[in-house]
Amino acid sequence: MTLTRRRFLQCSLTGAAALGATQLGWASRALADMSRVRAGRRLRILVLGGTAFLGPAIVDNALERGHEVTLFNRGKTNPHLYPDLEKIVGDRTVSHDALKGRKWDVVIDTCGYYPRVVREAAAVLAGNIDQYIFISSISVYADFSRKGLNEESPVGTIEDEATETVTGETYGPLKALCEQAAEQAFPGSTCNIRPGLIVGPRDRSDRFTYWPVRIARGGEVLVPDSPQTVTQIIDVRDLGEFVVRCAERKTCGVYNCTSPAGDLTMGEIFETCRKVSGSNASFVYADGDWLAAQGVQPWSDMPVWIPLEGPDAGQPFTDVSRALAAGLVFRPLSETVRGTLDWWATVPSERKGRPLRAGLTAEREAELLELWRARQG
Repeated sequence: MTLTRRRFLQCSLTGAAALGATQLGWASRALADMSRVRAGRRLRILVLGGTAFLGPAIVDNALERGHEVTLFNRGKTNPHLYPDLEKIVGDRTVSHDALKGRKWDVVIDTCGYYPRVVREAAAVLAGNIDQYIFISSISVYADFSRKGLNEESPVGTIEDEATETVTGETYGPLKALCEQAAEQAFPGSTCNIRPGLIVGPRDRSDRFTYWPVRIARGGEVLVPDSPQTVTQIIDVRDLGEFVVRCAERKTCGVYNCTSPAGDLTMGEIFETCRKVSGSNASFVYADGDWLAAQGVQPWSDMPVWIPLEGPDAGQPFTDVSRALAAGLVFRPLSETVRGTLDWWATVPSERKGRPLRAGLTAEREAELLELWRARQG
């Protein structure tokens, strides 16, 4: 990963044509609907976390499918959610003792960042659960310059494996160590899921939200590189559904979870945002080298965009064939954009009044558009 992306990870941790033709919705809606039929066996599911972003997507799908869910978290993030569910309050970085003696069919760990914490959770739950599902990240991989990274590709390492300081440099290796800790505690009964960029409703990082919100405002929109530049994302609701599917089928192993390699382009994202929002936006594509010369950073200033040359060039080509075979399906991109905009409409006005956590400010975008026009003569 580039230093730019690492720095951004650190600060963000805490249709025809555009609408229907995208291969991101390669699976038929019939297949997706079949996956939502109530499960035959009611599972007792313990979710570590569960009220921020991915957590609610997992909980909502589990409840829809008739499972029993218990939440274990500090009770600080969106404590109003799920008033009818059992909630066990505790800080897992300090202790998992509140879980002692309790039995569940599966634990879904959405918030493990340190191997020590995962080991401690596993020790408390040993003998009391049948499966450990750990939410990891594709950031575990050591070399993103290679195309076709799969679950067997080498993961990153760090010298101090005991560190509990999460930065762009340590995030991926620590997640890899967490995976190992879970597998060591529950050999053959662990499912390590490695999502790519998770997008959709409730995303507090704005790493995708920027584009639907900005394009909905209309006018000239500065966009990077070329409409044909490929990228990869996954709707949080599709990921949540896959996680619950893995619990129901007791699917174990390691799975990359993002959109199929090479299927989604930046141009599709922009055009879909325009169609769904009904805006009059027009797109000004600026050369990637020129953007770099202006200090515009991929991933943070230009969300979702990853240049196809350099140390991150292989990332938009991550192999997800194993997850597809295990049942990962995708909704159309238009649903992701619509869901994001509908959620954004509910965000408090004070939050909307602040700059987004990713993307360009209106002032910076206007400045760059003027510079680009001057360059073009």
